[in-house]
Amino acid sequence: MGRRKIEIKLVKDPNTRQVTFSKRRTGLFKKANELFIMCGAEVAIVVFSPGEKPYSFGHPDVDSVAAKFLEQEPKSNGPSSSSNDANMERLNQQLDDVMDESREEAKKGEVLDEALMQYNNKNQLEDLKELHDSAVTLRDNIKERVDELEAVEVMLMIKEKPVEFDENHVAKRKRRKN
Repeated sequence: MGRRKIEIKLVKDPNTRQVTFSKRRTGLFKKANELFIMCGAEVAIVVFSPGEKPYSFGHPDVDSVAAKFLEQEPKSNGPSSSSNDANMERLNQQLDDVMDESREEAKKGEVLDEALMQYNNKNQLEDLKELHDSAVTLRDNIKERVDELEAVEVMLMIKEKPVEFDENHVAKRKRRKN
């Protein structure tokens, strides 16, 4: 049996389209990264979401890759050249904004990850110390209570039946059952 062909068409529901975009974007960026690693190619991708938000991925200096691409395109001297320049400037500004946000988020993520690791390690160690201290305290309290109970038991036994000493008779004491 052959594989079923998938019909590629525009997704009509905007919410579904946004979700599909988000899922496929990561795959696209992964393939671009693999191309960069395997072939040593300078890769830069700029993608606009259905909500007109730009996403970029690629070479650390995306501007240089974009400049190389633009140098290879034939330049037109017509009126569309100025609108292309304006669009390119707007896109570059958006790209710079996205790259700045990405760097800031990466720094925040690293700081939060480190703080979380330190917090977890510190809390686990403190929890273990507190647990050990409470176990030692509990054990000491139990020993004290057992000693007190034994003393009370002996006193009750003496009160009920005083110990009498004979010259030929040794005092017998009830033993507690364990």
